[in-house]
Amino acid sequence: MRVVWDFFQNQILGMKWLNELIGSMLSAFGLDITTRIGGSVQFFIYDVIKIVVLLCVLIFVISYIQSYFPPERSKKILGRFRGIGANCVAALLGTVTPFCSCSSIPLFIGFTSAGLPIGVTFSFLISSPMVDLGSLVLLMSIFGWEIAIIYVLFGLVIAVAGGTIIEKLHMEKYVEEYITSASSIDIEATELTKRDRLQYAWEQMRDTFKKVFPYILIGVGIGALIHNWIPESWIETVLGSNNPFSVILATLVGIPMYADIFGTIPVAEALYAKGAQLGAILAFMMGVTTLSLPSMIMLRKAVKPKLLALFIGICTAGIILVGYLFNALQFLF
Repeated sequence: MRVVWDFFQNQILGMKWLNELIGSMLSAFGLDITTRIGGSVQFFIYDVIKIVVLLCVLIFVISYIQSYFPPERSKKILGRFRGIGANCVAALLGTVTPFCSCSSIPLFIGFTSAGLPIGVTFSFLISSPMVDLGSLVLLMSIFGWEIAIIYVLFGLVIAVAGGTIIEKLHMEKYVEEYITSASSIDIEATELTKRDRLQYAWEQMRDTFKKVFPYILIGVGIGALIHNWIPESWIETVLGSNNPFSVILATLVGIPMYADIFGTIPVAEALYAKGAQLGAILAFMMGVTTLSLPSMIMLRKAVKPKLLALFIGICTAGIILVGYLFNALQFLF
């Protein structure tokens, strides 16, 4: 069973065969892949193709699933639950929305305008960009299923805890008035045929690809630079086990950036190969996907500074805590 799983992880998800094929092709064209330049070219081509293939397949499948959960139906589902159960359902619902943080904010505004509890909508807002089915599969392709599942579970815990804290502090008054006073119109979602759902999944895949492809190129470019040009000793000094502040540093560096899970994967892969601590890598990924500067600017249009600061503080503290927990557990993997 272990042999079958290793084959699935390395050859199906990780596409190691593709890396070898690209290396052979580059060598046939006279490029020495053992040099920095050759290694960078191989890493870049391999990672771009691998991530694009996984991206297209995953977004198509996730979007097909998501076609069963339009905003109207999602609102009705969330409205059936109360208390922490509602936060859990909202966090889980966020896992089937393949959105970056900026794309999740309009849905958050819609849910809030519809009268859903603020804690529930924030649980959704945290989980949607941080953890989704796509991130689970992509993380499995690099770190293995144990780390991928724990990452998703920790992300859901942050989402539920964050939403619950905001709910308990009664922060409704810090939502902008134009949102709370907006009238909600219930429109029954039309029943989609299988062909409609396939068309919807195709359009979502195409639109998502167009949106994130530039960030994939940037992320893979940075990954290739780290992988082949930055000395391993530098990475270990900054993000290795000898630096007790590596998780905090990785989180703070990730926050101003803007990318989604597909853009951060190649950077995480390169850092991991260079000896960076697992907790620091995953904290960096969470910081980038959840607290990017553009998404915080958008969120400020919906909530007042005090609520925005609380949201950032909760997410930052949760991400740092998760990072250190991963460092403590790293020896188990």
